[in-house]
Amino acid sequence: QVQLVESGGGLVQAGATLRLSCAASRLAFSTYAMAWFRQAPGKDRAFVAAISFSGQTTYYGDSVKGRFTISRDNAKNTAYLQMNSLKPEDTAVYYCAAAFGGATEALIKPNVYGYWGQGTQVTVSS
Repeated sequence: QVQLVESGGGLVQAGATLRLSCAASRLAFSTYAMAWFRQAPGKDRAFVAAISFSGQTTYYGDSVKGRFTISRDNAKNTAYLQMNSLKPEDTAVYYCAAAFGGATEALIKPNVYGYWGQGTQVTVSS
C-alpha cells in the first residue's frame, strides 16, 4: 500500500521559515509528479506547488510564488516544500500528493493526484 507521510509542520511566527517533507513508500517515486496542497478551516483545498517526476518543471500558486520552493530527492523518495517569509494566511493543513507521470499545467489540479498524505498542520501567528 502506497504511503505518503508529511512532516515538518508546526507553530511559528510571521516571517519564519519551515521546511515540510513528504516521504513516499511503496511507490516508484521517480515516475510520479509530486505536489503540495493546503486547506484552511472553512476553505477548499488549494494548490500550493508541484514538481514534475524529473524535477525539471515546477508550478506554484500565486500566493506563494517567490516565498515557497518545491524540490525532490528521488534517491530518498522524498519531496520537500521550503516555506520562507511565512504569513498568517499560510496557516493550513498541508497535504502531499502524488500523480503518475505528469509534467504539465494539469498538475495544479487536485483530481490528477491518486495518492495523498494525511497532512501536517502549519500555524503562523502574527
